[in-house]
Amino acid sequence: MGELTFSLQLSLWVAGTATLIAGLVGTAAAYVLAKYRFWGEELVEALLTLPLVLPPTVVGFYLLGLLGRRGWLGQYLYAWTGLDLLFTPQAAVIAAAVMALPLMVRTARAAIEGVDPLYEQAAFTLGKSRLETFLQVTLPLAWRGLLAGLVLSFARALGEFGATLMVAGNIPRRTQTMPLAIYEATQAGEDRRALVLVAVLSLVSLVVLLLTNRLGPKKRW
Repeated sequence: MGELTFSLQLSLWVAGTATLIAGLVGTAAAYVLAKYRFWGEELVEALLTLPLVLPPTVVGFYLLGLLGRRGWLGQYLYAWTGLDLLFTPQAAVIAAAVMALPLMVRTARAAIEGVDPLYEQAAFTLGKSRLETFLQVTLPLAWRGLLAGLVLSFARALGEFGATLMVAGNIPRRTQTMPLAIYEATQAGEDRRALVLVAVLSLVSLVVLLLTNRLGPKKRW
């Protein structure tokens, strides 16, 4: 039971931290895409959405090239701090955040675009800055959509497997999240252990779907 508890706690921590990162970055990106028009906008949107359509192992391969000791970013990080992110819980967070980001961006953008611009324009005429308008007008009006994006991001991060396996590995009591533990248990023929983990993930996913449906538009009869 010790390894099961560890995998559950690690998965919740990874998913929670990844959701926070995806929420902050995704909301900022969604606001820019919703409110500004600039050269290369379609390319930026496509790049942000790409992890949604690429196989997770491909995303993991890109992350290896980015975060490894000889990677585009990893080599400088290792030279300056001696920190190697690969095969650590932090690598699992990065992988989960990258995979969850497209869902957050798309959901947040739809929510922000759904806010009536007249309210924002009224705030501008009262001398509010863009940041004040976003915090005091846009955010309160779009909160249901933003929260739905966070819930979906959490679910995606919680179930992340392929990219996490590539950059964090499957190290018991270190980087083994629940999806990885399910894979290992299944490979080892430990059906009872796999069943428990599957039941937990299924229950969490069901709760997430129910929450997302409640945050959606109200049905009118």
